[in-house]
Amino acid sequence: MVDVSSKPETVREAVARAVVRMKPATLRAVRRGNAPKGDVLGTARTAGILAAKRTSELIPLCHPLRLTKVDVTFDPGRDAGTLAIEARVRTVDKTGVEMEALTAVSVAALTIYDMVKALEKGVSIQRVELVEKLGGKSGEWHRLGDRSRARSGTGHPRRKPASRPPLQ
Repeated sequence: MVDVSSKPETVREAVARAVVRMKPATLRAVRRGNAPKGDVLGTARTAGILAAKRTSELIPLCHPLRLTKVDVTFDPGRDAGTLAIEARVRTVDKTGVEMEALTAVSVAALTIYDMVKALEKGVSIQRVELVEKLGGKSGEWHRLGDRSRARSGTGHPRRKPASRPPLQ
């Protein structure tokens, strides 16, 4: 692990997203809460939160962090067969929470897959990505829009965090 003992504790936040693609009928069952295994979104939210808290046990070189906030939300896409997952993770610590946010959306997506596989085998998990990070020595970073990301895969620094309503 990298030695962070000389770094100051600062507020750090990261946002990650993932997209789960499924048939519209499967997504309807998820939204209605009548999938064979029960409440898909509630279970996936809890799984994502628990995963963020255990990231250092899963990823070998991650530091254990004192998380002060983990929020996992869902947004059915404009395309009838997509479900976006967003995790926002915060800490006051010596290193960032990007891996915790990415782990949260990944495990939430895997939980959704597990809970709907009886309805559909062809569900896919797509676009697991960091959306923004705030705090620390490198400051703030926000991923560029879809067109730029498709071309370059890069983000850019920002002075202000993006203000957008959380996904529900």
